Amino acid sequence: MIRLLFVGDVMGRPGRRALRESLPRLQKERHIDFTIVNIENSAGGFGVNHSVMSEFDELEIDCYTTGNHVWDKREVLPMLDSRDDLLRPANYPEGNPGKGLFLGESAAGIPVAILNLEGQVFMKAIYSPFEVADRLLKTLPKDVKVIFVDFHAEATSEKQAMGFYLDGRVSAVVGTHTHVPTADARVLPAGTGLQTDVGMTGPYESIIGMRADKVLQRFKLQRNAPFEVAKGDVRVAAVQIDVDEQTGQCERMEPLLLPVTLS
Repeated sequence: MIRLLFVGDVMGRPGRRALRESLPRLQKERHIDFTIVNIENSAGGFGVNHSVMSEFDELEIDCYTTGNHVWDKREVLPMLDSRDDLLRPANYPEGNPGKGLFLGESAAGIPVAILNLEGQVFMKAIYSPFEVADRLLKTLPKDVKVIFVDFHAEATSEKQAMGFYLDGRVSAVVGTHTHVPTADARVLPAGTGLQTDVGMTGPYESIIGMRADKVLQRFKLQRNAPFEVAKGDVRVAAVQIDVDEQTGQCERMEPLLLPVTLS
């Protein structure tokens, strides 16, 4: 068995601090073999930059996934081409920097593939994530059985549809983007683990990570108001995924939502 840990959308400085203080302990106590972290909101709530990546590189993280906010900081563009472990959704048009598929291995030498996709419903008119998933899965070597998919999408129906579409072909499909953890972690009939949304690593005394008063101005006044990352009730949202490395089937999904006291 190989044990994966996937940490959901790290939100700004509070999310980064929570990850830094919690991840080493989680990895040790839970005997984690391979760690994936979604970092698309890690720099002030929008995108990622060099200084933030330097913080993450001090931790034992095997692969970074992102989503639609990956493009928000221009300095990330060359990083997407220079770092194999930093993904952007695979179903953006050709010509964009970076890629959406990473092939690595655990400390024990077990091959692990990470696929990053973005949804179409209520989001940009990008290529079909279903068709791109089909194409990229065909490129994997035959010995790669452990395959994890971060599906960054808005609609719960589309995220669940991806899980059923890939059931039996990947080890797990976990949704990101909406920052609200769903209580539906399960193993589908053909052996693929599914959780509609892993949730956000960051401040939960907020509206999806942002100060509530700032967001309420937009809803009440129907005009643009600046967002600001909140600070209270910081938690780590993650899911532990146990996979049979011989078959690639998920044996167990355990969602985690852990409070963090920042020093």
